Amino acid sequence: MAVVALYNLKGGVGKTAATINLAYLSAADGFKTLVWDLDPQGSSSFYLNVSPAYKNESRKLLAGDTDIKEAVQDSNFENLWVIPADMSARNADILLGDMKQSKKKLKNLVGQLKQFDHIFLDCPPGISLLHDNVFNAADWVLMPNIPTTLSIRSYETVAEYFKDNEFDSDKLKCFFSMVDHRKNLHHETMQQFYKDKLFFKNYIPYLSDVEKMGAHQQPLFEFANSSYAAQCYRDLWNEFKKTCL
Repeated sequence: MAVVALYNLKGGVGKTAATINLAYLSAADGFKTLVWDLDPQGSSSFYLNVSPAYKNESRKLLAGDTDIKEAVQDSNFENLWVIPADMSARNADILLGDMKQSKKKLKNLVGQLKQFDHIFLDCPPGISLLHDNVFNAADWVLMPNIPTTLSIRSYETVAEYFKDNEFDSDKLKCFFSMVDHRKNLHHETMQQFYKDKLFFKNYIPYLSDVEKMGAHQQPLFEFANSSYAAQCYRDLWNEFKKTCL
């Protein structure tokens, strides 16, 4: 089983779109794949058209008041399952702070899901106790970054946080997201970090087909399978799979 967390300190960097599309490609490759939505906004849950089975499910999962296996729901796609989120996920840090081994709760829960080959965690932005749990539970922390100064600064902040808190920096992997070819700054930033070999070679451009996922409530491949955006996600998935899985 491989656990992949899609994470960034910043919001609005294409994290949820990457979660859904990479998980879909994992499932299409024949892997039993789970998306666990940890973000109280519930965007991954929305994209996959899945809602929690009962009220405050996210809080009850973290509190141990319900069996995590009972929270797993089928999606409309073969080999792809979901643990949806609700607004009670906003209280994750409070719940975790009251527990023994509070930084390993998520790892213990994920360990009960051995029926899956790949688990994708869609994480809210920020750095908190929940994220410490994510960094402990994940085999890979995959960070989408827009090639701008502030976005790259967020990557550097996270890399420093990993070092200061003795997380395994080797599990931190990055790719460029929402790349706008009309902007020289994007090209210059990408070339700088490609030179240092800090990012995957493949990237996701800023394209309207990705934005349309919300309107369709589907992964990109269900309504724009032959699009350039779909091919970019395939290339990124193949590079990540070759390098990490």
